[in-house]
Amino acid sequence: MRKTLLFAVMAFVLAPICIAQTAPAAAAPTSPTQAKRPMNFEDMMKMKRLGETAVSPDGKWLAYSVTTVDLEQNTKTPELWLQTIAGGEPMKLAVAQAKDGGVQFAPDGKRILFLSGRGGSEQVWLADFDAASGATSNPKKLTSISTEAGDAIWSPDGNSVLFTSAVYPDCPAITAADGGVGDKCNADRDAALATSKVKAQIFTHLLYRHWDHFTGEKRTHLFLATVGTGAVRDLTPNDPHDVPPFSLEGGGCGCAFAPDGKELAFTENLDEEPAISVSAKIFTLDLTNPAAKPVAISTSKGGNFNPAYSPDGKWLAWRSEERAGYEADKFRLVVYDRTAKTIKDLLPKFENWVDEFAWSRDSSKIIFIAGHEGTEPVFVVDRNGIAKNGMGLERLVTPDQGYGVYGDLHILPDNRSILATRMTVQSPTEVVRFGDYIEPALQPGEMVVGIDFAGSKSEFEKLVALGEPSKRTLLPITHLNDAIFAQLYEGKLEDFWFTAKDGTKLQGFLIRPPGFNAAKKYPVKFLIHGGPQGAWEDSWSYRWNAELFAANGYVVVMINMRGSTGYGQAIVDGVNGDWGGKPFTDLMEGLDYAEQHYPFIDKGRECALGASYGGYMANWVEGHTDRFKCIVSHDGMFNPESAYGTTEELWFNEWEFKGKPWDYYGKPDAENPYRKWSPMLAAKNFKTPMLVVHGQLDYRLDVSEGYQMFTTLQRLKVPSKMLYFPDEDHWVLKPQNSRLWWKTVNDWVDEWTK
Repeated sequence: MRKTLLFAVMAFVLAPICIAQTAPAAAAPTSPTQAKRPMNFEDMMKMKRLGETAVSPDGKWLAYSVTTVDLEQNTKTPELWLQTIAGGEPMKLAVAQAKDGGVQFAPDGKRILFLSGRGGSEQVWLADFDAASGATSNPKKLTSISTEAGDAIWSPDGNSVLFTSAVYPDCPAITAADGGVGDKCNADRDAALATSKVKAQIFTHLLYRHWDHFTGEKRTHLFLATVGTGAVRDLTPNDPHDVPPFSLEGGGCGCAFAPDGKELAFTENLDEEPAISVSAKIFTLDLTNPAAKPVAISTSKGGNFNPAYSPDGKWLAWRSEERAGYEADKFRLVVYDRTAKTIKDLLPKFENWVDEFAWSRDSSKIIFIAGHEGTEPVFVVDRNGIAKNGMGLERLVTPDQGYGVYGDLHILPDNRSILATRMTVQSPTEVVRFGDYIEPALQPGEMVVGIDFAGSKSEFEKLVALGEPSKRTLLPITHLNDAIFAQLYEGKLEDFWFTAKDGTKLQGFLIRPPGFNAAKKYPVKFLIHGGPQGAWEDSWSYRWNAELFAANGYVVVMINMRGSTGYGQAIVDGVNGDWGGKPFTDLMEGLDYAEQHYPFIDKGRECALGASYGGYMANWVEGHTDRFKCIVSHDGMFNPESAYGTTEELWFNEWEFKGKPWDYYGKPDAENPYRKWSPMLAAKNFKTPMLVVHGQLDYRLDVSEGYQMFTTLQRLKVPSKMLYFPDEDHWVLKPQNSRLWWKTVNDWVDEWTK
């Protein structure tokens, strides 16, 4: 039930190179006295959504994908854009069509690759690139594989392209430029499946469906295509496992070339039963020997992801978890010495997850992103990971710039600057540049961590600051939505801290409504995050947008209870086996604190809303307190025992509920987490009006959980309504479905609190 998937796939219309007409532009001028209005749903749908980014080898050009929503047509269309990092107007890639994506610059900067579905099949395309003007020309299709191509990256010498494709592992390996016998086998199998009058399936293993689709017999493999000839080689032939394995921690191939191009590192989970395992390992493959077999180099029992070689080729870093079966274990940053064949945890005392990282150009440092108290700042660590005087910290940017969530790191050629994406609760993702960030004057073994959460009341403030933050700059590169936000009121995210009854310090957040008047009393939307290993952050969302929740006259309150990330692994682990325990009391105590310290909160008009684990907690709240006027439960677990039999990632339920349901048969409910924390067993207490929301294609939490909750409410004659989406999964993604979701949810809350 943890994080989100984010991928868009492609298909298309040739666009000439041009100056953007509807793309990023400077903000429209506004009068200092012009009143800004609250955001509405239509405003949010008009916003352009930044996707993948790529930087040219000379550090001059930024290529990126921008998705535009057409609400009336019910479509989302990505397009590829290009602009100079130093400034200037963005322009569309001349060779790209609508819905193309996956753009990457060749190592020599003279070509690009991209993914296109023109012709009805998603393939890798190449085009010439003029680094002086940014012009692209001469598009040519590189691959023609019947099973299509995705996640493409260049080899270091630019002579090959690695990509992924889902194939039938029992077919002969695909090896020829025209596909050969192996490709024909795959094409014939697909055609037979498409034309068969029988749509039944026979399952012989678990994980037969996953998130929103049935997995079928295909498995993702890694392929290498030669640029000159188009010859294709399956690097994991006849492998019955997915490479890379499914992960919500990021997309792409989950792989990396060594700088000399002779070796490939990738992630794979070889466990026999993938439904109960998250123990993916890092493998290396000798690309100079066609007969070579992958060699496992990671040693931890948990998951290992995102391998990346140092530019000098001496080291290989990745994100690693220790504990098997636990997808929310701490993501450590480890470095593998390729000569000594030893692995070192760079940050053994760092308690938060490393979410993303990149090597400095000189291989001496690693820049990484980690969650911290509702933000995700950028950090820098020396490759040796040894601090001389504890953990030295500095603020990267000034307080009015530094909040937010960062991602998609690119180290520029000067080795002193970083390009990254940044979003806040007030604005969607944009590209920014950090100037003079990687200090060249560090002493050997010294560690500097740049943290941009200015104003934090945590222990970080007490540590020694290194450097002079005033010399650092944060420069916006893209301006996708400046014109829209020039018109809109943007509510500030306020944080507060409270102490739980057991002495644990926890953080909450609050947003005041537009036109706030301290003399008035306001109703509350109390949001409960999913995961449960997730967190409310200073970040933007198109699905649970805190600004939009506040826009129609509500105070929004959010609590990062036990299970939340960004506060150390002990807090993350605090939800395990205790789903309705401390997390529930944390939420109630956090709301109590807000009521006591913000006198404008009307505690008689509060509504609780949650999705995924938040939906479970909404169901739990229904049976354990009557303080709320209404509740919204989206994709919530109602009966943990039935949810076990209808979900697919069994490792999750078996970890969180400490075993399998039958492990507890014959034992009292108080000793059985599946029943102790079951909202169903508190049904006799259900009284609060509830809106239930669920999607038919949600295979993490089957739609039957929503049906059961709604049936129970109706039989108990509790005022209730169910919003059912036959064409949505764990999230509501289609634009018009999203409009219905927001209207139904807001109308429900208004009905009971206003």
